[in-house]
Amino acid sequence: MVAVVFPGQGSQAVGMGQDLVRHSPEAQSVFHEVSQAVGRDLAQLCFESDEETLRQTQNAQIALYTVGLAAFKTLTEALGGAFVPSSMAGHSIGEYTALAAAGVISVPDGARLVQRRGELMAQAGTTRPGTMAAILGVESEALAQICREASSATETVVVANDNCPGQLVISGDPAAVERAGQLASEAGAKRVLPLKVSGAFHSPLMLDSAAQMRPSLDSVTWTVSTETPVVYSNVTAQPVSTGADWPELLERQLSSPVRWTESVQQMVRDGVTQMVECGSGQVLTGLAKRIDKGVVAFSVSDFATATETAKGLTEGRI
Repeated sequence: MVAVVFPGQGSQAVGMGQDLVRHSPEAQSVFHEVSQAVGRDLAQLCFESDEETLRQTQNAQIALYTVGLAAFKTLTEALGGAFVPSSMAGHSIGEYTALAAAGVISVPDGARLVQRRGELMAQAGTTRPGTMAAILGVESEALAQICREASSATETVVVANDNCPGQLVISGDPAAVERAGQLASEAGAKRVLPLKVSGAFHSPLMLDSAAQMRPSLDSVTWTVSTETPVVYSNVTAQPVSTGADWPELLERQLSSPVRWTESVQQMVRDGVTQMVECGSGQVLTGLAKRIDKGVVAFSVSDFATATETAKGLTEGRI
């Protein structure tokens, strides 16, 4: 069984998607459709921006959504238009890409939701500044206890991303994140790496943004059927069988941890043996191999890798 996964913020890169658009009519169509939906030239944003511009939350998220869909559509095109994976998932903003790729929401609706989400998250970083840090070499339960010790009545820090065993991310008020990083170092963390982000994503500091996001989530149609790939939730690490569940899950996602390790493990328990990452970079491909060495993982980021992966899937090598 094949799962398709989509990367989150941090995987963006200047020029991403350009090769896809150059060679694939399906990729061209995605860029046009998203640009029309949000009133922005996504080709210009992805191909011509500088690194700092593309790193900004409100730009990175819509760019990653567009390129992830373009990569998936290019792969499907290379497979003769008949590719229906068993399951899908996305890391943080990548979850929206997965939902649009699976047909749970339309591409334009997904684009508008992503644009709204990026704007709210950027605003949250200004209203209540926060930060994040990667912690390497500490297990999740131990780090959760460290976060509890580092938090106070007015300052909080939580585990925000469980990316793979030994690679976690914490998020919260700057002083609390700093205290947690120090405690993690004292507990034997291999590295504590402050992240260049504009806010404390996937933490309680995002609760106001999550509440503001809910009306937009309730305004679109969510369709889950036996004919569409099942999409796994970041919040529960489980497949979602009812479209009506998605607005609440995506509201909670903004302030809840991304349970990526558990999501991949659950997909494997459900029969997934191959995983294809569609979009910029190879972050999720690397994480999959660290979570379960039995998973065969590939990435599709340009026309060559789409063609190569399609050939491997057709021949049964992937």
